[in-house]
Amino acid sequence: MKTIIVGCGRMGSELAKNLVAEKHEIVVIDELAEKFLLLGSDFPGKVVTGLGFDKEVLEEAGIGRVDAVVVCTNSDEANALIARIARKIYQVPRVIARLFDPRKAEIYNMLGIQIISTTDWGIKRATELLSFNQLDSVMSLGNGEVEIVKIDVPELLIGRSIKEFTNNFLEIRVICINRDNRTFFPTKGTLLKKGDVIFVAVVGTAVKTLKSQLGL
Repeated sequence: MKTIIVGCGRMGSELAKNLVAEKHEIVVIDELAEKFLLLGSDFPGKVVTGLGFDKEVLEEAGIGRVDAVVVCTNSDEANALIARIARKIYQVPRVIARLFDPRKAEIYNMLGIQIISTTDWGIKRATELLSFNQLDSVMSLGNGEVEIVKIDVPELLIGRSIKEFTNNFLEIRVICINRDNRTFFPTKGTLLKKGDVIFVAVVGTAVKTLKSQLGL
């Protein structure tokens, strides 16, 4: 997965190192070159010095070919601008932005931008969100603690019941099924069929479990 991180403070640098450890291809942008020291001398990713909203800087970072952009500067206004550019102009599939003022959350959500807040939680949460790269996330709820994902039922789930697919801790729930152009609420005994499309609510900590059940 190719990801650009804008802002190389504590959050950006720690997130970059976390994602590199998970084999992501990372590019980090910051206007201050000395900030890249936080990445360590053995950082295998690419760094670009410049403003995160500058067209030339973003294109040098390869924004037209990435799967995700995470914006974590110290300014809500800059984060919103860069996130909007990534989402609307370059149509990056997944855009995550740091937010200091929770009153602005609705604006971010309207723009289709997922948000993270405090540094320690934000690093962990951004790492979790980017693990959805093989799933089609259609909506984030709250501050992104729960994701709604759309899934074409794989072969290994055909013939299995909803009860088998939902874990006992209620971290994974099938909300509805689309079958033959009709959408309905399933019961625990509903059997999944070939061609079904299911919408699943999953908490961030259960993403790996969900992927395992899907054979991803």
